[in-house]
Amino acid sequence: MSAFLTDGYGRTIRYLRLSVTDRCDLRCVYCMTDDVVFLPRRELLSFEELDRLSSALIERGVDKIRITGGEPLLRKDILHLFQGLSRHLASGALRELTLTTNGTQLARFARALFAAGVRRINVSLDTLDPARYATITRHGDLATTLDGIDAAQSAGLKIKLNAVAVRGVTEHEIDRLIAFAHGRGMDITLIETMPLGHLDVDRADQYLPLDELRSRIAEHWTLEDIDDRTGGPARYVRVGETGGRIGFITPMSHSFCETCNRIRVSATGRLYTCLGEHGGADLRAALRGSEGDDKLNAAIDHAISRKPKGHDFEIRRHSGPALERPMSVLGG
Repeated sequence: MSAFLTDGYGRTIRYLRLSVTDRCDLRCVYCMTDDVVFLPRRELLSFEELDRLSSALIERGVDKIRITGGEPLLRKDILHLFQGLSRHLASGALRELTLTTNGTQLARFARALFAAGVRRINVSLDTLDPARYATITRHGDLATTLDGIDAAQSAGLKIKLNAVAVRGVTEHEIDRLIAFAHGRGMDITLIETMPLGHLDVDRADQYLPLDELRSRIAEHWTLEDIDDRTGGPARYVRVGETGGRIGFITPMSHSFCETCNRIRVSATGRLYTCLGEHGGADLRAALRGSEGDDKLNAAIDHAISRKPKGHDFEIRRHSGPALERPMSVLGG
């Protein structure tokens, strides 16, 4: 067992995206169907198991953890996990503990998250039009998410907005989203939709390549490519008129796999070394099969050794998803 986690292509794993639930209180049209069936709660890892798993990975060199869902703030007593992992921030072993959220629960949790050591979060927001927000999310109230953003900024949390690029929506929203984000000191990252899980619409109708969207943005804003990185796959530009940043995440049109330093663990303890991976590796059995971490580390090493060079996603009209696993299982 090596001290650090390095895959067969020389990429060192530093970043864990840890899902704590597949449940969500929204039903975004690019993510899931309205009648999605969630996992039984008994199948989820306990907070003690999530902490133990995270701590084992921190010992192997992971220095950034992003808590995801589904919607992670829906998990009962979720603050216990943040409070427990915060000891690794205090020791310096963990550089950042953060989360991605849809914002619906932020008004309740923002101050407690800051107290637990969280300093930066991602909030998903695809539109600033209340009616369009309700359509996209099926059950959402834009005002609730905006209140959550207000509460998070008041608590001292730095926010980056995430917007999934959806044809017929984002082209009409993008200027307003940029002005809103940068006017409040927030970056905004645009993400191409991916063929994961079944939807009740044709993804080919949703798919908007970010090259096309960037050209649309450049009609109204001055864009300068910059080398900034935040630990994820986004490539950034700076907007001359605002001084703010726009990130572009392009899993479909321009792969970023050569620099991938990420692994993902589902709420049931399956480790995925790539979003394009089908089955994942079972860490739950290793966690529950021994009080020590030897079996867990062996399972982690075996999984990392099989991390693929890259994913191979394709969106074709009238075709099914590349993977049956919905986005809510791993949080993207």
